[in-house]
Amino acid sequence: MDAHGQLGTFLQARRAQLQPRDVGLPTYGDRRRVPGLRREELALLAGVSASYYTRLEQGVSCHASVEVLDAIARALRLEETERQHLRDLATACRHRVPARRPPAERVAPAVRELVRSLGEVPVVVTGRRSDVLAWNAPGHALLAGHLDPAGPEHPADRPNMARLVFLDAHVRELYVDWTAKARAVVGNLRLVAGRHPQDARLTSLIGELTTGSAEFAGMWADHRVRACDTAEYELRHPLVGSLTVTQQTLRAPAEPEQSLVVVTTAAGSASEAALRLLVQATTDRGGVAHGFEAGHGSGPGAPALRPDAAPSDVSAPGSGPRRR
Repeated sequence: MDAHGQLGTFLQARRAQLQPRDVGLPTYGDRRRVPGLRREELALLAGVSASYYTRLEQGVSCHASVEVLDAIARALRLEETERQHLRDLATACRHRVPARRPPAERVAPAVRELVRSLGEVPVVVTGRRSDVLAWNAPGHALLAGHLDPAGPEHPADRPNMARLVFLDAHVRELYVDWTAKARAVVGNLRLVAGRHPQDARLTSLIGELTTGSAEFAGMWADHRVRACDTAEYELRHPLVGSLTVTQQTLRAPAEPEQSLVVVTTAAGSASEAALRLLVQATTDRGGVAHGFEAGHGSGPGAPALRPDAAPSDVSAPGSGPRRR
C-alpha cells in the first residue's frame, strides 16, 4: 500500500473504533450503517469540512497542515505516540520516496561494549526492523536459547524478534500472555513503518508476517501503534520455570535506530533467583542454549534447573549432572 493509502487507512480504522457516545455525540436511536463515527461527525469534531476530511481519508489530498492534523488527532482521541504516527504518515504522503533496501545494520562498538559490561543482566540489541544485532549470553539464554548464539553475527540470517514472536513455537510458548507481547510487537512495527515507508526490508517483513500469521494480520489491521518502552511479562522458561520480568527498551545514543532491551526482575523475588540460576548455568556451560529444546521438564513452566541447585548440579535438560 502506498503512502496515500496508509494515511487514509489509518484514519478510517481509528474513526471506526470511536462510538458517538465516546465523544459526546447523540445517536437519536437511528441504525448506523458504518461502525464507529461517520466521516461528517469526525469532521465536525475536528472543525474541518466533511468534504475536506473525506479527501484526506480517501487519499485524494495529503497536504493537511500541522494544525489540521492535530485537530483530527484530538477528535480521534489519539495519544502522543499515535499523533506522531499520524504526522509521519502525512509527511510520507506529501513526500513520496522510492522504496530502497538499506544497508545491513551494525552495532556501534560503544553499544557492544555496553552489552558486555552489563554482565549478568540479560540484554538484546535490536535494529530498526527488530533484527537481533547482538545479545549477551544471559539475554540469549532467557529469550531465545534454542537458537544459535552466534546468529546475530551473520547479517543475512539474523534472528528477528517480531518473526520469532509470531512464527516460532518456542518463543510463543515462552510468554504466558502471548497476546500482550504480540500486540506490543505489532504496535512498534506500525510506528517504524510510519517513519520509514521506503524501507523495502521492513515492507518485506510485514508481508511475510501478514501471510504467515492470521493473528498478525488481524492485529496489523487494527492500526494500533505503541512504543515499546517498559512492560512486565510472565515467562514460562523451559530451564528455570516461571518468572516475572520487566523488559525496558532503551535507545542507543550513538545509533537512535537501535534499541537495547534490558531484562530485570524484582529484588529478592523467586524470579530473581530463577534468573540468577539461568545466568549461573550460562556462565558454567559457556551458553546453556546449545542443544536445548523447549518443553523439557515435567510440564508447562516446570524447571529443568532447580533454584536451590548448587553450581555443580546445574545441567541442561536431558543431560546428566556436571562432572567435577
